[in-house]
Amino acid sequence: MNTPTKYSYKEIWLITYPILVSLIMEQLIGMTDTAFLGRVGEIELGASALAGVYYMIIFMIAFGFSIGAQILIGRRNGEGNYKQIGSIFYQGVVFLLSLAVVMFVLSQLYSPYILKDIIQSNEVFHATVSYINWRVYGFFFSFIGVMFRAFFVGTTQTKTLTLNSIVMVLSNVIFNYILIFGKFGFPALGIAGAAIGSSLAELVSVIFFIIYTCRKIDFRKYGLNHFSGIQWGILKRILNVSLWTMIQNFLSMSTWFLFFIAVEHLGERSLAITNIIRNVSAIPFMTVIAFASTTSTLISNLIGAGDIQYVRGTLKQTIRMAYYFVAPIIIIFAVFPSLILHIYTNSQELVYASTPALWVLCSAYLFLVPGNIYFQAVSGTGNTRSALMLEFTTLIIYVLYVCYMIFYLRIDVAWCWTTEHVYGGFIYLFSWWYMKKGKWQNKRI
Repeated sequence: MNTPTKYSYKEIWLITYPILVSLIMEQLIGMTDTAFLGRVGEIELGASALAGVYYMIIFMIAFGFSIGAQILIGRRNGEGNYKQIGSIFYQGVVFLLSLAVVMFVLSQLYSPYILKDIIQSNEVFHATVSYINWRVYGFFFSFIGVMFRAFFVGTTQTKTLTLNSIVMVLSNVIFNYILIFGKFGFPALGIAGAAIGSSLAELVSVIFFIIYTCRKIDFRKYGLNHFSGIQWGILKRILNVSLWTMIQNFLSMSTWFLFFIAVEHLGERSLAITNIIRNVSAIPFMTVIAFASTTSTLISNLIGAGDIQYVRGTLKQTIRMAYYFVAPIIIIFAVFPSLILHIYTNSQELVYASTPALWVLCSAYLFLVPGNIYFQAVSGTGNTRSALMLEFTTLIIYVLYVCYMIFYLRIDVAWCWTTEHVYGGFIYLFSWWYMKKGKWQNKRI
């Protein structure tokens, strides 16, 4: 028997493709840093990987909060309670700005001490700290940006994200070129220039969001025309949903950071390879995340509208579509690895050493596609606490695998990427079981 569906493939795609473009454009920030720094040196290339993931650990706390807000906005949008969306948005902005101040101060005070104890190479340590000291200024801009993203995704107005991302990436390319290599009279700042450029690009992104929203969005419809100060009741409701997502994102990125620290102990070459592979994987991975984010939003809207019977069909549709888009990318990567890897380094030796790791990563998408989509479906039901428990269980298995394979067996860097098979396989298994057996149909948020 066919599973009933509400959305056509075209409707799903019209929501997904702006998210996909925006996510790819956002990833191009890190990819641009890597492409430029790959021409500076292997130490800078490796350090940018550690610093980038370290930054993302903190950023993902804010992103987790925005996902909770996005789920609530999607639910209110599905219910037709548009006026409440503005209150959710403004409370989110106030909270995230406060969080940015706290995280900025803590990072400036303690990051060097934390990193000194866990990074083996002294050269990599100094380059990493140099990047982070400037990159953390981006908190004030990126934290606001994720709330705008939550608003546009939650209300299914995702085309805006495409325009914003194009502006941000172009800004980053220009700033990086000028500041890393010292063009137009500016000093050559190397890895610090990459961090400054990325932070400035996020500032440009927020300015774009503000201007676009003021000119194009119906303020009265969404309750954006009035800010009545801090409303603890609304903030508490957002946190009831988002707290678990914030913890989940923090844990997820922390284990990802552990992976990079573990690889760094295999040597500077292994770390450089890992950073290249991380950036190469960005496009297929962001494709998966775009479909997963769409699934979360559609399911939240379906439940809000009382159309629970369409949830399973929507899941199958998005998984099928994700495979259609990811498979050609993976095939190109596997067949033409040298062509792809040369984007990030001009060292033929480094390209040759990175090829096996790229092949291993490509095979992981068999599990990563359904795993991420089903997991975001769990979050879309509003049961973010259950999503946290599923993620936590998976990450315990992931960390044990990393420690055994890298710290104990000290395997080749290519086999290190089998960690993605482990994560994708188990998160799919646990999330599929929850959506099949869990009590999520009547969850109220």
